Amino acid sequence: MENVEKNKVGLLFNTQKPEAIDMAWRLWRWGKSNNIKFLLPPHEASAIALPGVDDEKWREESSFAVILGGDGTFLRAARYTFGCAVPLYGINLGRLGFLAIGSPESAENDIEEIISGKYSVQLRRLLKGQVWRGNRLVHELYALNDLVISKGSLARVVDIEVRVGKEILSLFLADGLILSTPTGSTAYALSAGGPIVPPHVPCMIMAPICAHTLYARPVILSDTDNICVIPKGDARNLMLTQDGQLGYELLPGDELHVMLDNQTFVRTIQLTGRSYYDLLREKLRWGFNGIREAGD
Repeated sequence: MENVEKNKVGLLFNTQKPEAIDMAWRLWRWGKSNNIKFLLPPHEASAIALPGVDDEKWREESSFAVILGGDGTFLRAARYTFGCAVPLYGINLGRLGFLAIGSPESAENDIEEIISGKYSVQLRRLLKGQVWRGNRLVHELYALNDLVISKGSLARVVDIEVRVGKEILSLFLADGLILSTPTGSTAYALSAGGPIVPPHVPCMIMAPICAHTLYARPVILSDTDNICVIPKGDARNLMLTQDGQLGYELLPGDELHVMLDNQTFVRTIQLTGRSYYDLLREKLRWGFNGIREAGD
């Protein structure tokens, strides 16, 4: 990244969201007036009829990338940049926004701060999942948030064996199972009762979905653990979902091996003076008024 021009900024956006398209046009016009060149890959370029560059050139020349949309758009952008060193900054045009954390009102100012170097880069770990069918590897996939095993359209429970290394951890009878990174701890895993884990903590989270026992609880596992999940019985219509966006069929007897990858990262931008804990207070509305009032 040392030879990349700082004023060349990648731009990715949700082409199905009118406000994202409007925002892309706004930044494009602002960039032309301020000597900032926004690079559009083919899909985005065709959506707004502007000149684009091919995928390889986009990854090579973008000093960083601005993502316009919600967390779903950010997750797609993360997959697009797997394996390259382009850091990502999201402008939130969705709802909650734990990944797309920037505000549309301050977008131009934020971009100027990044170009001037007033930011830090967080390295976000990915889950690496491998689906083995007998001795054959049928799928290998990476997830920034989570890998989820769930039933298809029928409301039936799933019988799942979970091993950590060579040890059997549990047999779950549940609606499904979530395997999450710290980044994904504020996504689906949080809804299933999992803990909030800051992104710099090296661990994995395993959270059963609506387990049919009072004793099933989320578990924190280390960054060196290897999890093996095996669907049991004659379960059919099982799906393995990658970051809530891509799905893969699982068959009874398949083995899903999951670990934190040590080589591939997603780089996210954190502006100076804005911490992860500031984000938690804002998004989860952890204010201090109630505490002060109780102490008065």
